[in-house]
Amino acid sequence: METVKKISSWISKWFVVLVILWAAVNYFAPQISVWFKPDVNYLLGLILFGMGLTLTKDDFLRIGKHPVPVILGTVAHYVIMPLIAYLLTLIFHLQGGAALGVILVGSCPSGTSSGVMAFLSKGDVALDVSIETLSTLLAPIMLPLLLLFYGHRTGIHVPTSDLFIKILEFVVVPIILGVVLHTLFPKIVEKIVPVMPLVSQIAILLIIGVVIAASHAILFAATTLIIIPVVMIHNLAGYSLGYGFAKLIKLEKPQRKAITFEVGMQDSSLGSTLALLFFAATPIAALPSAIFSVWHNISGSVLSSYWRRQADKEEK
Repeated sequence: METVKKISSWISKWFVVLVILWAAVNYFAPQISVWFKPDVNYLLGLILFGMGLTLTKDDFLRIGKHPVPVILGTVAHYVIMPLIAYLLTLIFHLQGGAALGVILVGSCPSGTSSGVMAFLSKGDVALDVSIETLSTLLAPIMLPLLLLFYGHRTGIHVPTSDLFIKILEFVVVPIILGVVLHTLFPKIVEKIVPVMPLVSQIAILLIIGVVIAASHAILFAATTLIIIPVVMIHNLAGYSLGYGFAKLIKLEKPQRKAITFEVGMQDSSLGSTLALLFFAATPIAALPSAIFSVWHNISGSVLSSYWRRQADKEEK
């Protein structure tokens, strides 16, 4: 088990580099991953099942005991990120699949790596986990509605009912299954949990590989390259507005950090998976989520390191 932990820690340390290298491999040799495209939802289910295994009844009780910051943080996430995404598609004149992809990743729940960033920055990890849990459980309702509301200008049909059912299947059900197993077999789960971060990291890499392989032909087209700055602005604006909102409602600094990461970081693996399953005719729709996966880990690491240095100075 110690070996697994060391491997997971090494992958976490070099995750961004590994993502870039793996993306390059799949760009030049798309046949490596493209065959797995029809089954990519199972990888997502595995990631969310791992999340469920780490949750306990205390995580849900905490939402009930301190609902206000959790609810406000979740509302901020689902208001700020989709709205920014929509405005960016207007500002940069994005059309079709590119616009839909940006709106899709903006409508996703909070990112699974936000808890790590909150921990590294000495933020309120409990609040972060609570918002992440609530936003993810609300995803079957919020994501299809937001995509329908903001995605109308793209001219691409949004299958709202199918999205609702599929998100229930490979997001909510795996989480609930993980929670149930943790409740019924806590000792067995405690032995499995240390392995899950490594499993999730590998699953995320595989999903990114499928996205790059499926869209390698258009990856460096002029219409595609504009997505990179759009994704960067989207993420950074989410951090800024998330922090500003937390400060406006007069939360303490650790809570501000948690809400900043919960607002600005998206579950881009979910965005990539949905794009591949429902918008396969426009491969570019999956690219914003894939780029977001790389970028928000870079920006989140930089911001968490900065905040941690600040916290260390204040403690001294």
